[in-house]
Amino acid sequence: MEQNLYDMIADYMEKGFLDNIIDMFKYEPEVYPAVLRLMGDERMRVRIGAIALLESLAGMNFVHLGEIADSIAPLLKSETTLIRGDSAYGLGIIGVKRHIPQLQCLLNDEIPDIVETAIDSIAAIEQREA
Repeated sequence: MEQNLYDMIADYMEKGFLDNIIDMFKYEPEVYPAVLRLMGDERMRVRIGAIALLESLAGMNFVHLGEIADSIAPLLKSETTLIRGDSAYGLGIIGVKRHIPQLQCLLNDEIPDIVETAIDSIAAIEQREA
């Protein structure tokens, strides 16, 4: 993904233009990798917007959720606590069974909130898959 396109998406996210971004995801598959970068962005509004994007896409049963979940799963290993937690939460929203082992790696995290988020996300995936 081009840096300029990502910058535009992140700026839209920071400004709260979620509907515009959802439309981009519906019609432009080349923007899917943006989620990985949005989830790891240093700006809190961008990361919160990325979670809202995942919730919106899940609500509309977006066909490519598995691909997007696969792209954010590596963030579970981030050194940044907030990014680990947000990624675990995001996988709880859109992840599938193959993401459970990656979430289980967080069950020994040093941050209790991350452990709790991982547990909740695993339960959400199991419930969705049942």
